[in-house]
Amino acid sequence: MTHPSIPRFAEHRVTVDDGVTLHAAVGGTGTPVVLLHGFPQTRLMWRHVAAGLAADHTVICPDLRGYGASDKPAESGPEVYSKRTMARDIVRLAAELGHDRFTLAGHDRGALVAFRAAMDHPDTVSRALFLDVLPTLDTWNALHGVSGAVGFHLYLMAQAPGLPERMIQASADAFFSYFLDAWSNAPDAIPAEVRDHYVAASAAAVPSIVADYRASAGADLAHDTADRDAGNRLAMPVTVLQQDWGAALGYHAQGLWSAWAEDLRHRTVSCGHFMAEEDPELIADEIRALAAR
Repeated sequence: MTHPSIPRFAEHRVTVDDGVTLHAAVGGTGTPVVLLHGFPQTRLMWRHVAAGLAADHTVICPDLRGYGASDKPAESGPEVYSKRTMARDIVRLAAELGHDRFTLAGHDRGALVAFRAAMDHPDTVSRALFLDVLPTLDTWNALHGVSGAVGFHLYLMAQAPGLPERMIQASADAFFSYFLDAWSNAPDAIPAEVRDHYVAASAAAVPSIVADYRASAGADLAHDTADRDAGNRLAMPVTVLQQDWGAALGYHAQGLWSAWAEDLRHRTVSCGHFMAEEDPELIADEIRALAAR
């Protein structure tokens, strides 16, 4: 499968675990910023933001374990796709590229990896930005009643191995296309060739994507719960940008994030879920501002 590149970024393959290599696009010069993609996407979602940041920063855009051009190990146990494991991948990737401290931004699934990296590696993650997500513990608590149907895919992919993989593989193009349509306020922000890449890359990675989501109902939830019970919080500067999901699901997003972050900037934005593609200048500006704090 051909994986499109971010223009003027070099392609790297870096081993981060036994039998696991991540593919990353790297460009620019300056203090390092690592950008983690969401679902159902790849590193290509950062193409506009990365180009804007590259004048001031070294920008690293990996495909997460299980996605895109990165390796997709079999789900041999609950930790293989836990966000703790995926966060460790990112810390090791950055170290192999020469960076032992960096600003970290993540969208959707990548934001959950970024959250776990910031919790587990506070000496490495200097600042953190999260796009349109709640921590795993709060996500499960927020989904309830009919309004919780927006998260139907979370419940589907939380099931034991077998059924969800077969169901999704039976209509993979339709399944992944659904989210690209339903979650966007600006369809033109994802042109046809990029959309086709997202759908094809996701369809080729169904078992690992399901494993990533399954971990959120198991290991990830356990890790968040342990941190909450211990009173652990994010000590670095944190920026969160979200849509106004609280009105629909009945939660106060800023309040939930305040319980996790001591130094929080929270902003509700008007673009859709794929905000890095719908309003890349806004996202790049927010990352620059965070990196300067």
